[in-house]
Amino acid sequence: MKRLAVAPRPDWKQKIEEQGLVFSTTTMPDGRKIEYWNESAYYEFTMDEVETLEKTAEDMHLMCLEAAKFLATGAMGGIGIGQQALELAAESLQAGDMDIYGRFDFIYDGAGGPAKMLEYNADTPTGLIEASVAQWFWLQDVFPEKDQWNGIHEALIRQWKKLQYRTGMSTLHVAHSEAEESGEDWMTAAYMRDVASQGGWTTIGINMSDIGWDPNLNRFVDLDNFMISTMFKLYPWELMMKEPFGHRLLQRAHNPRWVEPAWKMLLSNKALLAALWHLYPGHENLLPAYLNDPGPLTEWVAKPLHGREGDNIRIHAPGIEIDQPGKYGREGWCFQQYQQLPDFDGNHPVLGLWVVDGESVGCGIRESDGPVTDYFCRFVPNTIDAPAPNLAPATSNGAAL
Repeated sequence: MKRLAVAPRPDWKQKIEEQGLVFSTTTMPDGRKIEYWNESAYYEFTMDEVETLEKTAEDMHLMCLEAAKFLATGAMGGIGIGQQALELAAESLQAGDMDIYGRFDFIYDGAGGPAKMLEYNADTPTGLIEASVAQWFWLQDVFPEKDQWNGIHEALIRQWKKLQYRTGMSTLHVAHSEAEESGEDWMTAAYMRDVASQGGWTTIGINMSDIGWDPNLNRFVDLDNFMISTMFKLYPWELMMKEPFGHRLLQRAHNPRWVEPAWKMLLSNKALLAALWHLYPGHENLLPAYLNDPGPLTEWVAKPLHGREGDNIRIHAPGIEIDQPGKYGREGWCFQQYQQLPDFDGNHPVLGLWVVDGESVGCGIRESDGPVTDYFCRFVPNTIDAPAPNLAPATSNGAAL
């Protein structure tokens, strides 16, 4: 893997916004504006690297399913969600409720060593539009002769088709929380409506706060009092369980088919890291991790079990003492071995490896200036050092609009 410089397209800003990436610009507290999308560089993989990393992600996904079964037993306690949520997740796992997607975060430096898993965002993963759509159009404009590690769009459509075939359902409600102000959740939900529509679904958009309960139907309903039968929700399960309607979620017979399903709350919980290390100690793609305290670790990263975007991360390592602000931590902590991020001329990348139906389907790379990949990181596109396939991906123009 190499990081290479390249000239940005003159009209890059207009193009990414037309493709749905409307949340690239962040205004800092001092008024400065920084851009999340960065096409002044790109990362290039060899095909051998891609094939190795794909297998790593797929193997890790299977290991995570085993770790989820272990967590569902309560062997590691309530993991910040409580007994009823654990039981609901266990029922969902046992029932084989279908999921759509997830994103691993891995450390990888291209120097020959094994990639190390940082976490698995498998309930409400974002970063989708830039990885699936925006970087593919960048490739067509800048390097049309090259390949890219990116089959995300096609894989999502296939999975939505598969879900429809298995369930016999045809109407999909797609919900996000309007409390998220950057526009990322809204555009991610809009993009998911697009791929689900291409998969054959009739989609209906709704805000999470507009979901109602009809006591006569004993079912969740939308604003038109239409019963919700299948629901994609970009809202974390651990927060859903704490809402006033949370107790209704325990009645599986009266619930929609939730996507992502309830068992995903086990994969997005940082306790997963400790469960993996307990089940697979010494695995080359894992970092040692422990619940509640650092155990034998002398250099560690403390992660709140429900944390997101680097909030409340604490790092204790030689020359590094970091305590990020945020609203998480009361639910408990996982301590993971500190591993220095790769350094490409001051840029520290993390690989986001997308998994759909257990298959590794693409990569999105975020890089930061420091050891925490937070709100101020940058997304950088990728290529593979190989010729473009004969058939271009069936990505719809302006898919997220």
